[in-house]
Amino acid sequence: MPAASTSLCCPPAEPTPPVPTDAAEANAHLARLAKALAHPARVAILRLLVQREGCIVGDVVDELPLAQSTVSQHLKQLRAAGLIRGEVDGPRVCYCVEPGAVSLFKALVAGL
Repeated sequence: MPAASTSLCCPPAEPTPPVPTDAAEANAHLARLAKALAHPARVAILRLLVQREGCIVGDVVDELPLAQSTVSQHLKQLRAAGLIRGEVDGPRVCYCVEPGAVSLFKALVAGL
C-alpha cells in the first residue's frame, strides 16, 4: 500500500505538548521517552514510520529481521510512550509517528 493512503488510516495527530518548565517534570518526560527509544529495534521502527508516513504492522515486519510478535511488543512500547499512534483498519493495524511527541523529545534533549 502506498505511504500516502497508508497514512490516511492513522488517527489525527495530537497537538504538540508544551515543554515542561519544571525540571523534575522535564526529567520525567525525557526519561520516559528515552526509555521507549532505548532499543535499536524501536529506533528502527520509528525511523521507518517517519520515512513512510505510516505503516501497517506487516510492512514493519517485512522490513525488520524480527518476528511479528517481537515487532508488536516494540510497537506497544512506542505507543505507550506516546511516540506513535495507531488505528485498527479492518484486519490491519496502521501506525504513524506522533509528531508532537517527537518534537517534545527533541526539545527535551536540546535542553540538556
